[in-house]
Amino acid sequence: MTTETNPAAIVDWEPPTPPTDLIFDDGEPLESNRHRIAMNVLIRSLQQAWADRNDFFTGGNMFIYYSSAQVRNQDFRGPDFFAVLNVDGTNSRQGWVVWEENGRYPDVIVELMSPSTANIDKTVKKDLYEQTFHTSDYFVYDPFDPNSLQGWHLDHDQQYQSLTPNERGWLWCQKLSLWLGTYEGTIDRETAVWLRFYDVAGSLVLLPDEAAAALAQAAVAEAEAAAVREEAAAAQVARLAARLRELGENPDLL
Repeated sequence: MTTETNPAAIVDWEPPTPPTDLIFDDGEPLESNRHRIAMNVLIRSLQQAWADRNDFFTGGNMFIYYSSAQVRNQDFRGPDFFAVLNVDGTNSRQGWVVWEENGRYPDVIVELMSPSTANIDKTVKKDLYEQTFHTSDYFVYDPFDPNSLQGWHLDHDQQYQSLTPNERGWLWCQKLSLWLGTYEGTIDRETAVWLRFYDVAGSLVLLPDEAAAALAQAAVAEAEAAAVREEAAAAQVARLAARLRELGENPDLL
């Protein structure tokens, strides 16, 4: 008996090709100007803190693509702030495309909530970041509500556990080795209680312009101190000269 091969049954299988027609801007603005500032504060301060490093990427309001099904469904996910460690931070990126980044997902995510997004941020997105992204540290904060800060850390069972604030109300971000806490001040002409990073010692992580102002202030203080020292030295020399003249005019004082 001869078995004939059906040509139609032979299929050349190839692995699926990742989509290339990705959208990187859906035209949707941030909730408010304060949300925009709050996002940039986190991005700029982390870049300032790690200015001597190129092994990380931080961005915000950028799409994260992680599956073909997500692309087909146009299920866009753009965290307000995220950071990925141990990657080449010098690469130019329009968004974060997981299959172009060796399968790397964000290590830290912060969502800036509003009344219309708070429920999704604390349920749907939280589940996605826990179960699919396996993001180590996740935080939420409403820039209009100073008491809204919450955070979770992924445990050994790949489940989020709520973070306990310290006596100042700050939450520890293990991946970044920084605290996240509130700071009242004026940034970009808007006064609010902002979400800011603090270092291990509890010092505020400065923005680039704040760091430049601090350096300028330190330089002025040093110049003033140097002037005081020079004035004191000149006064001391003057006193010594006067004493020598006095001794020269009155040898009996020797």
